[in-house]
Amino acid sequence: MPDTAPSATAPLIVIDLQTGMFDGRFDPPIHDADAIAERARKLIDWARHTGRKVAFIRHDGPEGDPLAPGASGWPVWPLLGQAADEPTFGKTVGNAFSNAELGQWVAGQGASDVMLIGAQTDFCVAATVKGAFAEGLGVTVVSDAHSTLDSQEEKAPDIIARHNEAFVKQGVRLTTTKALVEGEH
Repeated sequence: MPDTAPSATAPLIVIDLQTGMFDGRFDPPIHDADAIAERARKLIDWARHTGRKVAFIRHDGPEGDPLAPGASGWPVWPLLGQAADEPTFGKTVGNAFSNAELGQWVAGQGASDVMLIGAQTDFCVAATVKGAFAEGLGVTVVSDAHSTLDSQEEKAPDIIARHNEAFVKQGVRLTTTKALVEGEH
C-alpha cells in the first residue's frame, strides 16, 4: 500500500500516552489500553529499528488535574520504554504543534511528514493532525494505535472509527501497526 507509507524520515510522534491514560487512578483507562500500549511499544521499537526518530508529547494539565506537571498521571507511561535521547514536548492545549519546539524538532529531522499515535483520538490526536497540516506536513495516523474514552453520546470504538474516516477526508494517510511493523524488514 504505497499510498499509506510514511516517508523514510517521518518521525513517530507519541501523543499523551501518559500514566493517567493507563493507570485508572482518576479516570478510566483509555479504550483497549493494554493493546494500545503494546502497539505503541511495537511502533516505537520499529521506528528505532528503521532509523526514525521518536518524540513524546506530554499534556501539561492545570493544577489539580491528573495530568498536571508533577501529578501521578503526568509522566509518559513507563512501559513504553522512552529512551533518554527521545525528547518530550509539553503542551497545554490539544495541538502538539502549539509547542513551537516540536515543529523545529521535526524540521531538524529533515522530515516533510509525521506519523501520529496516542490519545485522545477526538481531542489531542485530532488537534495535532490539524496542527501538522498547518505546519505544511504530511500526516500518517496509525489507525489502531490511538484511543480515547467513551463519551456520554458515543462509545470509544465508534469515536475512533469515525475519526479514522474523518482523518482520511482531511488528507491523512492511514495505516496499521501490522502494515508498518511487518512491511519493512
